[in-house]
Amino acid sequence: MKKTSNMSSPKKSFTIMFSFILGLLMACSAPSEQGSANQETEKQADPVTSFSGKTELATFAGGCFWCVEAPFEGIDGVLSVVSGYAGGKEKNPTYGEVSSGKTSHRESVQITFDPEVISYSELVDIFWQTFDPTDVGGSFYDRGSQYESAIFFHDAEQKKVAEESKKLLDQSGKFDKPIATPIIKYTNFYEAEEYHQDYYKKKPQDYYSYRTGSGRDAFIKKHWPELSQEEYPAKSKEELKATLTDLQYEVTMEDATEYAFQNEYNGNKEAGIYVCIVSGAPLFSSKDKYESGSGWPSFTKPIDARIIDKPVDKTLGMIRVEVRSKLGNSHLGHVFYDGPEPTGLRYCMNSAAMKFIPKSQMEKEGYGEFIWLVN
Repeated sequence: MKKTSNMSSPKKSFTIMFSFILGLLMACSAPSEQGSANQETEKQADPVTSFSGKTELATFAGGCFWCVEAPFEGIDGVLSVVSGYAGGKEKNPTYGEVSSGKTSHRESVQITFDPEVISYSELVDIFWQTFDPTDVGGSFYDRGSQYESAIFFHDAEQKKVAEESKKLLDQSGKFDKPIATPIIKYTNFYEAEEYHQDYYKKKPQDYYSYRTGSGRDAFIKKHWPELSQEEYPAKSKEELKATLTDLQYEVTMEDATEYAFQNEYNGNKEAGIYVCIVSGAPLFSSKDKYESGSGWPSFTKPIDARIIDKPVDKTLGMIRVEVRSKLGNSHLGHVFYDGPEPTGLRYCMNSAAMKFIPKSQMEKEGYGEFIWLVN
């Protein structure tokens, strides 16, 4: 890819070759002296559907399964989202049996995902934003144990991630009541009838009327910040050329890469958030930043995976997962499956693609709703 920094003085051939190979293995985006990414080799524009061949499961209950299924659809790294019934003793339950409360199952969704593209932790973060986790005895106007929420963990690591996430949310002050969602060991999942799958696509008018009428949408709007194109509009390329530095423009719009260790935020340890330099959308919290040794600012996860795109990048003879700001339509860096717990991912970003907002300035700059993610 295009490089936008001065080369250092030549050294011995072996040292140069070793450094180059090491850089290719660790880099956010490997260097190239000539041409942009789309001039090198193919970059796949389609979202990632299956990158590594590795898959894991996540199973959640949050009331009406139609309304929990839809928010996970279309997220890169999510391979499938299925509505069904989980956690009960009865075999092969039907919708009529579950919805009437005649079984011990909960309406649930099961997500198959690629852990090298998206982490379980990111899915849990999204799950909390799809329902009222303080509701006991049902969900909105659907009452009964069949509509109670739950996180069904598949292994000890998922249990740990879910418990820590629940604790953080409980301490955030976002809700007047404590989080009621239990974290339960996974036992079973039965797929719901076909007409329930992708209900938001099949019956959009009924689906959105239900969301509005039940109070779900109003609850989500009250408690969670809006992350949309209307809230964080991207500027045109003409505007960006006038407002960004040459380096910022080349990184975000032309897929260029800064040199390792020679960028603004690699060593930054201050508390705050990193936002898209193009749209202003919140991307990463300092709480999820760590020292990877790569020379670029690295994070274990984004603030919200729904505003991140991850196309496959086949430039320079390698196959990697690019990370792009969805609202800014801009290049950020790459994600690698060599990070620390709890995600195992390393979001390796270009400093020039982001703007850092110190915690002390977040309220003033309009990011007060995200302070709990920094504390």
